[in-house]
Amino acid sequence: MRAVEVLKMPCDASIASIHRIGSSGSARFPLFAARIPAGFPSPADDYVEKGLDLNELLIRHPSATFFVRVSGESMTGAGIHSGDVLVVDRAEIARNGSIIIAALNGELTVKRFIRENGRVYLVSENPNYAPFEVTGETGFEVWGVVVHVIHSFK
Repeated sequence: MRAVEVLKMPCDASIASIHRIGSSGSARFPLFAARIPAGFPSPADDYVEKGLDLNELLIRHPSATFFVRVSGESMTGAGIHSGDVLVVDRAEIARNGSIIIAALNGELTVKRFIRENGRVYLVSENPNYAPFEVTGETGFEVWGVVVHVIHSFK
C-alpha cells in the first residue's frame, strides 16, 4: 500500500486534512466478476475476476494526486459530505463545472468552478451558501480537481 504523508497548511471549514500519496508499492483487493444489481437480489457468482488495485482505479497521476478529508456541509448537493475523502488530481485542468480544491485568500476550500461571461465563481452545492465571485483582488489558486469521492456509510 502506498505511504501517506499529511500536509500541514491553513484550511477553512471545508477541508479537514490533506494527504499526499507516496510511491511505495500497491495493494490488490479481490474484484468479483459478477455485477451486483441495485434492484432485486440474484444468485451471486462465486469467483474473482482479477485483483483490484485501488491505486489503479482512483489515481491517474500518482505524483500529482493527494487526498483531503472534508469537513462541512457546503457540497452535499454534489454528494460530498462531512467526513468524506476526496481524491484530488493536480495534473487535471479545472474546466467549467469541475469540483476543485482552491486556495482562496490563503484558505483551502472545495467548491464547483464556474466560468461565466468572463467571470469566475466558486459555487457551493448547498442553497444555504452563496456563490463567491473571484475578482482581481482575490487571492485565488486552483490546487487540483476532485476526481473521486470516497464516502463511508458508517
